[in-house]
Amino acid sequence: MLLNRLPSLLLSWPRWFKQVLALWVDALLCLLSLHLAASLRFEAWVPLRGPLFWAGVGAVALALPLFVNAGFYRAIFRYSGASAVMAIVQAMSVYGLVFMTVVTVVGVPGIPRSVGVMQPLLLLVFVGLSRAFVRYWLGGLYRNMLGKQGGQAVLIYGAGSAGRQLAAALRNSNEMRLVGFLDDDVQLQDRVINGVRVYGVNDLPDVVAVHHVSLVLLAIPSASRTQRYEILNVLRQYKLKVRTLPGLMDMAHGRVNVSDLRELEIEDLLGRDTVQPDAQLLDKNIRGKVVMVTGAGGSIGSELCRQIVLLRPTVLLLVELTEFALYAIAHELENATDADGDSDTENDVILVPLLANVRDAVRMGEILATWKPDTVYHAAAYKHVPLVEHNPAEGVKNNVQGTLITALQCALHGVSDFVLISTDKAVRPTNVMGTSKRLAEMVLQSHAAVMAARNGKTRFSMVRFGNVLGSSGSVVPLFRKQIEQGGPITLTDARITRYFMTIPEAAQLVIQAGAMASGGDVFVLDMGEPVKVLDLAKRMVELSGLTVQDADHPNGDIEIKVTGLRPGEKLYEELLIGDNPLPTMHRRIMKAHEDFLPWDVLQQKLTALNSALDENDVRMIRSLLKDLVPGYQPDGSWVDWVWLESEKVA
Repeated sequence: MLLNRLPSLLLSWPRWFKQVLALWVDALLCLLSLHLAASLRFEAWVPLRGPLFWAGVGAVALALPLFVNAGFYRAIFRYSGASAVMAIVQAMSVYGLVFMTVVTVVGVPGIPRSVGVMQPLLLLVFVGLSRAFVRYWLGGLYRNMLGKQGGQAVLIYGAGSAGRQLAAALRNSNEMRLVGFLDDDVQLQDRVINGVRVYGVNDLPDVVAVHHVSLVLLAIPSASRTQRYEILNVLRQYKLKVRTLPGLMDMAHGRVNVSDLRELEIEDLLGRDTVQPDAQLLDKNIRGKVVMVTGAGGSIGSELCRQIVLLRPTVLLLVELTEFALYAIAHELENATDADGDSDTENDVILVPLLANVRDAVRMGEILATWKPDTVYHAAAYKHVPLVEHNPAEGVKNNVQGTLITALQCALHGVSDFVLISTDKAVRPTNVMGTSKRLAEMVLQSHAAVMAARNGKTRFSMVRFGNVLGSSGSVVPLFRKQIEQGGPITLTDARITRYFMTIPEAAQLVIQAGAMASGGDVFVLDMGEPVKVLDLAKRMVELSGLTVQDADHPNGDIEIKVTGLRPGEKLYEELLIGDNPLPTMHRRIMKAHEDFLPWDVLQQKLTALNSALDENDVRMIRSLLKDLVPGYQPDGSWVDWVWLESEKVA
């Protein structure tokens, strides 16, 4: 029957049509309330003729503009609540005051003065009952329809432009059901935007409980990291999964779509805003020059390449030992430069992917002689602490010999700037990886002194920083994968702390630090405060909409399992050896003072080390490393796989 289909039909009508219908209904209620008020006064049904008719026209002309201004037709009736009731009371108060002043106080011939009092009261009742009826009748049906459709109940944090575009996109989603907006702006709270209610953060517990919200979509691309960090601290209390829209730069070329949503950017959990780079420092050693990156397919090397391409060198040499890694970064950069659509061929960057081992002096010399690069960023290294600890000879060969051979070839072929990518693990190292990186630093410091004495052209410098988020070996992708698999999260020690930085920020700072080098400089990046890895793991769990399983919450979703420190692993990372870092012209870059051996002394010891490496004499390697690198304190265990197996056979 038509009567049974009417509610569904009403819900399917376009919004503008329902608004016009509501206006007509309110106009009829004005006339009906006037007719009833006059009939009650005369105790008989009085037709709306003569003065009463014109009074009805005046009532409609007065009421409808007031109702529109009060927002009666911006809110959908089935959503109407306390805010809608207050709007009705306020608008009717103004209407009643004006109507009573005209009819009761001033007086209209042919209309009893009592009608001026009764009609506004009756209209208030009629309008209020009409909203309540629609809320009950259509609201229940609408909730039933949504229940049948299913879909995850979601809130959008941010009622700005991005949030409204995302809300419009969600109307076509069968997987998500939008419950409302969250916004800190008190002027937006309790308003209805395109049929969607805006809630304050204080309303969050009730909204989550009533609507069974499980997901919050962060639509505040212009917010700083600090602001996002504060928002996430609030949301993590309510077991809500959080997904986010990309930043403003990523969204600049199109409208917001549901497909733009992505997993939470874990760097938001650090709560530290990045510092805008210095354009002059970025350009100095790159723009219009030939640049080479070793280890171009690695986490840091590949990001350096991405940043360098944006700065428009004439040629970028991608040097990498691993075939697939080289193919991947070359293919990515070629696609990125093609997507720029820059028709100016004079500004095109020539990309040259080169398979090479940095320990191969002939191959490196061949490359350098052919292209004569101005700047070299040396990112080729083994950096995974446990793997290098289990394979110490190969780690030292790659990290120390590779750096020495590449540096010597760069000096021989007139490279202007050679920048070594170093690590915080080079400070008072407890592992072979960190020791090898400190020794690589010492090699460059010694050569820088030689170059200065001989008025050589090449400036050697090194940049030391901590963990980068999302790099291979980083805890963040590991934790995310473990959470997706249902846990447990494996943590080597509950007390462990680390410095963290995003890969793009680290790469930009490396470029800027290298541009400030005078020779032999050890630059240290300000990475903010160290982060307790246990706290990072808990935040990741909570912002996935899950709970941590521990002694206080035995029924939690994800267990955090402490496995014990791995060979060579430190509890706390350091960035400086000395306590007197010097400032530079960049607020995030400092210069450390580091002692080193003269080249003639260092060369003799490196010769002995190379002999021990060739024989894989683990005891001698460790002894020589302790002698070469002050502060190296191994934990005493022997974990070299080959040496351990040979000891079993013996």
